[in-house]
Amino acid sequence: MSEIKIVNALGLACPQPVVLAKQAIETNEKVKVIVDNETALENVKRLGTKLGCDIKVEKKKDNIYEINLKRKTGATGAKDELVPSCGATPAQSGPFVIVISADMMGRGNDELGYVLIRAFFHTIALQAEKPDIMIFYNTGVKLALKESEVLDDLKELVSAGVEMLVCGTCLNYFEVKEKLGVGVVSNMYDIAGIMSRAGRLLAP
Repeated sequence: MSEIKIVNALGLACPQPVVLAKQAIETNEKVKVIVDNETALENVKRLGTKLGCDIKVEKKKDNIYEINLKRKTGATGAKDELVPSCGATPAQSGPFVIVISADMMGRGNDELGYVLIRAFFHTIALQAEKPDIMIFYNTGVKLALKESEVLDDLKELVSAGVEMLVCGTCLNYFEVKEKLGVGVVSNMYDIAGIMSRAGRLLAP
């Protein structure tokens, strides 16, 4: 019986729990990751799913979670790099990604910026070519909240197959995690990885 690799991620900030978990599961069949917050829990679980692992979670006292990851027989896991299509460069073959770092568009007049960002999302929702992934961080995460004026457009984009990742560190910083209305709470490990593999990266 193979030994279980223990990863103690207590007190570690995003994205360290995910990074350590990935390093461990790449060289061990069984890994137990110990975390102390739900954001880290969800991030490690999502990593396990991507890497083709069986996942079991045990909740301990004081919001301590033990996440048991076991590689499935024959699982190859998620690749860090996208395989380019024939005749295309890796950059050309990557996803179309839109990154939103603020709850307004442009600099100068804030009121105008709020008007522009609403128009931007409404236009993106209407156009035929939609992004593969949208990433929200810093004050941009406020656009994904339940009270957001662009929530309907964002939900329409999700229904059309657009993946939305919302920075968990940013949600916690603004103390609005419970108000998230659309998208998946993510981490800097996933965000940086997706941005580095993007075929097109748009930052309005």
